[in-house]
Amino acid sequence: MELTFTVSARISKPVHEVFEAVADPKKLSGYFTTGGAKGRLETGTTVSWDFQDFPGAFPVEVIMAEQDRQIILQWQANEEGVDEAGSYNTTVTISFEPIGDDRTLVSITENGWRETPAGLKASYGNCQGWSQMLCALKAYLEYRINLREGMYK
Repeated sequence: MELTFTVSARISKPVHEVFEAVADPKKLSGYFTTGGAKGRLETGTTVSWDFQDFPGAFPVEVIMAEQDRQIILQWQANEEGVDEAGSYNTTVTISFEPIGDDRTLVSITENGWRETPAGLKASYGNCQGWSQMLCALKAYLEYRINLREGMYK
């Protein structure tokens, strides 16, 4: 059984504006990366994301970024009990689909965990994080509210 999940949300903004809110580090830092983001999500780059609930910036490798359509990332699995020698990456695919009336469907799929109890637990944690990200993205773009402000500090 492959450990994978997909979460989705409909954002009442045009696809370009939604894509930019994810790709632009300043915008991403305004609602998601509570410790800040450094570097634009562009094909072949490695950016840095920092979260107050997971202190210490960590690298995010951008495998592919297609303007207003899709971003594919890889980052180290946050699997409890795995040391540096046993570390591995998961793959995150963020898709942007215009659905009319200046609305956008954003879907996030992550996969690649080991099929172990620890891998399953790590996947649940990331599923929660991406669900929060989509809620925060919607609140930020539609209402200019940062849902994560003060949530972890």
